[in-house]
Amino acid sequence: MAVQAALSVTLEVPDIEPGVRFYCDAGLVAEVEGQVARLRCAGQDRPSIVLLGGAARKRLHHIALRADDLEGIAGRVAEAGGAVVSAPEGFDDNGLWVRDPHGMLIRLVDCPADPALPEGARFEINGPGRIVRARRSAMLPGASYPPAKPLRLGHILLFSPDVPASVRFMTVALNMGLADRAQDVIAFCCARKSSDHHVVAFAQSPGIGFHHSSFQVNDPDEVGRGGRALVERAGKGDWGFGRHTIGSNFFHYIQDPWGSWFEYYSDMDFIDDYALWTPTNYSMEDSLANWGPAVPSDFVHNYEVDPAPFA
Repeated sequence: MAVQAALSVTLEVPDIEPGVRFYCDAGLVAEVEGQVARLRCAGQDRPSIVLLGGAARKRLHHIALRADDLEGIAGRVAEAGGAVVSAPEGFDDNGLWVRDPHGMLIRLVDCPADPALPEGARFEINGPGRIVRARRSAMLPGASYPPAKPLRLGHILLFSPDVPASVRFMTVALNMGLADRAQDVIAFCCARKSSDHHVVAFAQSPGIGFHHSSFQVNDPDEVGRGGRALVERAGKGDWGFGRHTIGSNFFHYIQDPWGSWFEYYSDMDFIDDYALWTPTNYSMEDSLANWGPAVPSDFVHNYEVDPAPFA
């Protein structure tokens, strides 16, 4: 089967402190050791975001994916234009380390799946001819709600200088499926069984880089509340509240200290069996959102290639 889920993103940054503050404000839990910060979802025992301090500027170090059939992946990597490599200095060599055709580093780990998330409260709305709530308010006073609590890392979006080549590597070497795309500008890859609509996605850019990590929360209200609270703390850009066409999820993106993005999401499309799914090639007008506020001018700017003004 090969790739099954996203595990983590590791970033090199000048100083971990702004990132620790940002991700803790977002609801993650930090474990800091010197200039290394590991940030995890509450209730999980592994990090979803790792920050390595001391770099000249922010740069994607690697992503980690849960996968099986590592031997099969290793045998297909060269055919897809990549290479099997040794573990970087300071990292253990368990699992499989590979580079894609553009030099992006990926760690593949054969590990157990995360426990299933407990079922949350149902998000139901009154609609024409369908009343599901009577004699009670849907909403409590705002102060009654706790801060947003990310449940898990759902997907990672990366920059690529050649989106079709990146997709070919993920589908041929890592045995993922192409879920959907918008021309050759953005594409979404899923696992072949029991997968969110996308686990890894790619957007066109002059070079590789990290665009955003996306964390599931309980419902659209939590997306909206969490996004608004985080952007007020972060003081950077944001995009949301809105809903995507591709994947169908509600979203709110908040800009991190280095110009990339953090996403809260809920209600993602689910692909139980990729053999029964038909990918769609969407027009560019549907590539980013079905509805929502205007897209920030730098939403798809790769600050790892052109760092200004986040140098």
